[in-house]
Amino acid sequence: MLRYLALLVALMLGSWIAFNDQLLPESQPASAPASVFSADRAFADVTLLASEPHPIGSPANVRVRDALVARMTELGLSPQIRPGVGVQQPKWAPGMVVAGPVENVIGILPGRDRTKPALAIMSHYDSVPGSPGAADDIMGVAASLEAIRAIKARGVPARDVMLVVTDGEEAGLLGANHFFRRDPLAKRIGLVLNLEARGSSGRVNMFQTSKENGELIRLFQQTAQRPASSSLAVMIYEKMPNDTDMTESLAAGIPGMNYAIIGRQFDYHSATSTPANLERGSLQDMGTQLLAVASEAAFSRDLPGKSASPIYSNLFGDIVVAYPVWFGWVLLLVVAVLLAFSVRWARHSGEFEAMDIPRGMGALAFGALGSVAALQFARHLTGSGFGFIEQRFLMAHAAPWEWAIMLLSLGFLMLSAGDLARGRRWMAAVPVLLGLGCSAFGEFDMIGAVTGVLAGVLGLFVYKTRTTRKGAWAGVLVLGFVLAIIVQAAFPAASYVLVWPLLAGAIGAAATALSARRGVLPTVLLVVLAAAALGWQGGISHFAFEAMDLMPLFGIQMVTAGLVLWPLAQPDNGAQKGLVVGMILLAGGLTLTLFIRSDEPWSPRFPQVSYVGYLVDQDTGKAWRYAPKVDKTSWTRSVLGAEGGSPTLMKHWAWRNPQLAVAAPPVAETAPQVTLVKQADGSVRLNALPPAGARTLALQIRASTAAQANSLSGVPITLALPAGEWVKVNWQAPGNGVELIIRPSGPGRLDVRYVAGLERWPSGVAPLPARPADVMAWDTSDSTWVAGTRAFSW
Repeated sequence: MLRYLALLVALMLGSWIAFNDQLLPESQPASAPASVFSADRAFADVTLLASEPHPIGSPANVRVRDALVARMTELGLSPQIRPGVGVQQPKWAPGMVVAGPVENVIGILPGRDRTKPALAIMSHYDSVPGSPGAADDIMGVAASLEAIRAIKARGVPARDVMLVVTDGEEAGLLGANHFFRRDPLAKRIGLVLNLEARGSSGRVNMFQTSKENGELIRLFQQTAQRPASSSLAVMIYEKMPNDTDMTESLAAGIPGMNYAIIGRQFDYHSATSTPANLERGSLQDMGTQLLAVASEAAFSRDLPGKSASPIYSNLFGDIVVAYPVWFGWVLLLVVAVLLAFSVRWARHSGEFEAMDIPRGMGALAFGALGSVAALQFARHLTGSGFGFIEQRFLMAHAAPWEWAIMLLSLGFLMLSAGDLARGRRWMAAVPVLLGLGCSAFGEFDMIGAVTGVLAGVLGLFVYKTRTTRKGAWAGVLVLGFVLAIIVQAAFPAASYVLVWPLLAGAIGAAATALSARRGVLPTVLLVVLAAAALGWQGGISHFAFEAMDLMPLFGIQMVTAGLVLWPLAQPDNGAQKGLVVGMILLAGGLTLTLFIRSDEPWSPRFPQVSYVGYLVDQDTGKAWRYAPKVDKTSWTRSVLGAEGGSPTLMKHWAWRNPQLAVAAPPVAETAPQVTLVKQADGSVRLNALPPAGARTLALQIRASTAAQANSLSGVPITLALPAGEWVKVNWQAPGNGVELIIRPSGPGRLDVRYVAGLERWPSGVAPLPARPADVMAWDTSDSTWVAGTRAFSW
């Protein structure tokens, strides 16, 4: 009974530690000392700048720009509007260029020595269409303004502090592209601190750094207050296709650190990203983190240089543990000694079969793989699809879904440990049924099937007989040790995730002779070690939950949890209480999942996504109302059928994917002016001027002979035009239009397709009805799209 009470205390205490570690700081009032960051002061700027959607090229974005200039003037930063053209050739879309005119806003707080490399605090002021962008990224802009005000209040810094507020980040890092590649001010910068958001709440994570970040992490370690960062987060982000403005500063060779919140992702790029829905505690956390590092860098004699990247992570409170990669091997050597000592001592205090160790290894693997199968099954059981839009149902249920994941994963781990005391082979069928059951909801689920079947095969070996707790825990730690060696060798930045809980487990094993010692003191030690490890791991699990909709990630967490929980979770031989605990937790998780499935979350706070558009093809004279397949709202269905007809899935070259479309009356819209002029040097100049009011102009061009585009609106580029293949140019904030200089390999023909976007509903067709309070427009919804073609020869 003492063991199960200890297990309960460890789980509750670990949950309490994890919960408190994620608590947001209190917002400092506007009356706080001038040298302190105040979220209340910064929030006034959020309210000022995030009153409406303001994408690049919109009149609203001009208003935000002017308000930003006024605020920077009040702070004495002598702001400048630095116009230019940003050009991106995305690595994820070969044969495409995204470009447009931008207006970056730059202000400078002068330092004592203006020849020193400057510190840049960077954010962006544009939003995506349809979102006020209170978090992404007006929160970053407001935090930057308040931080630079606080730095100014502390005295004259040693170096210039440059406030870089870019335009066009959401359109493709266009402002940062122009600034770091073509603006001479960028050459003065020695360190960049970038602020971003992928939600509207949560702790601030420092998730990206430049290469060779040893000195940067030392600065972070010495200054950050309640920091959240790790070498794992940095490593993962390096492997992801995601980009922020810091992508451009890093490409320019400027070191830096990137900060963001990722909680409450329902509000990301959404109409609900309003000042009212922005968590002030998150704003305070961002500002506190930023000011701590920025102030130190601004007043220091030198900025951090380059040195070897360490393994590091925040622990608790203000503690950041960092050490060189080689020291990770020292920790593993310590673990090996502790394991050898504990196994030898345990065998002296009572024999256990040698096969108990491999069965323990198998039981931990069974628990980890089986928990993935169970979670994948539950993920399908929610009824929510996979994909950013499709999973918004779960985003609206974020808190109960996170609890369901915790109950299901821990439940399966308890089940794995609990049945070792009795050894019944039917346990092997549980993950198989759950894993194969994932495919009962539609398409075949590879993740569920593979993890479920693998767990089942392991279960046939593991649960054919009883296994002692000492031998099983030894096997659990041995598997953890083997995995830690592999990760330390292949991905050292991630090794701490396994090594630190493994070290805690090894200490507990050595101190209790692999849990053979009974009594209050050994049990208390195991509880303390388990609670501390679980509380710390809770932050990693929460980050994984917020960052990615990937159930396999939690299998890793079950491995690390098993390293410290196993001696408390596995009962004495013959007992079945562990099995009961696991079944209760699993049943609780599945019940909560069914509740989520049955509960419609849509409300004015969590509205359902809707998207409708109107496309007129000026070549055929046909027009359509359309919506994507993922839009399931009755409001959208009523809009599509407003003038009769039923929607059918249709393809058109103007759409990236097939759309549900209904024929609509065509309306007269002004076409873009597209011209081609042959130049004296043999090149040709393509000009495309959008119609008045258009905010975007997308071109598709196809040359009959091989050619190359060398210049886009004055910016040198290298864009191949293979013969007969379509190449895309997406021009944002059209203004005076786009100019493309093309050098063909010989005589030929150029086919041009155009799509101009006007963010208004056309007159002359049935108007859009008012949306219900629990339905919101998404992105460029309610827009008119004008499509057509032109052909030229030279």
